[in-house]
Amino acid sequence: MQNPMIENWVQFTHLEKLYGYLPGMDEALVARLFGLDLEGYREVKGRFDANAREAAQELLEAPALAERVDRLPFRAGDMVVGIGDSLTDDLQSWLEILRHLLELRRPQDGVRIVNAGLSAHTTAMVLRRFVPTTLAQRPDWIICFLGGGDATRVGPEPNKTRVSLEETARNLEAMRRMASTLTDARWVWITPPTFDEERAVAYPPFQMGQSHWRNDDVLAIGDFIREQREPVVDIQTVFGTPADPELQGPDGVHPSLAGQEAIARAFVERLTP
Repeated sequence: MQNPMIENWVQFTHLEKLYGYLPGMDEALVARLFGLDLEGYREVKGRFDANAREAAQELLEAPALAERVDRLPFRAGDMVVGIGDSLTDDLQSWLEILRHLLELRRPQDGVRIVNAGLSAHTTAMVLRRFVPTTLAQRPDWIICFLGGGDATRVGPEPNKTRVSLEETARNLEAMRRMASTLTDARWVWITPPTFDEERAVAYPPFQMGQSHWRNDDVLAIGDFIREQREPVVDIQTVFGTPADPELQGPDGVHPSLAGQEAIARAFVERLTP
């Protein structure tokens, strides 16, 4: 590829989720927008999907983990929707690994995994779309993995987050209330992971965009989530503070494949006590 950022865009930017209602917004058009032909676009996507499948196979090599996948409380035909930011939208994310775990271990159940992650989205942005997109699908499960985007600080004097802690809490509470009022979906929380602040501050694209992340901000969001009554998958305890360098990727914000695998493992273990 001539542009080294193209793979990154394909991995995290999925225009069909945002603009799928536009005439002609098909896979071929998306490929052209990335400067790729359809074959090349599918090849890049396929490699990320293969990574997610390989991570699932690696997890299933542990008999105890494989047995837990069998016990996940999803019924045959259930729709499981994951809402989140780029950590979920990632083509090799924890949710894609979960999809492969179920396909490999429980293909007869036909559990449907819907990746509703939207890169760079805050809780406020997801809230705006929540009823007409997420709840309209009538999910049986909603997994909420939001907050990292809210904690982003921008500018030469990054003295505020994109969304305040108080507003983040209100947005999350509003989505949970809407879901309980309009659906019978069961809800699961995931705390946003911690960062490798040194990697993040040195990452050239973040320097260009003057984007900053502080663990104190995301830990405060984690404190709010840990107070909720529904099941909480606490990824902050898995990643540690600062984040384990093996679990965070080169930019210090987006988990590595090993980090995504760790999130998937923690999810399975939390839902199968």
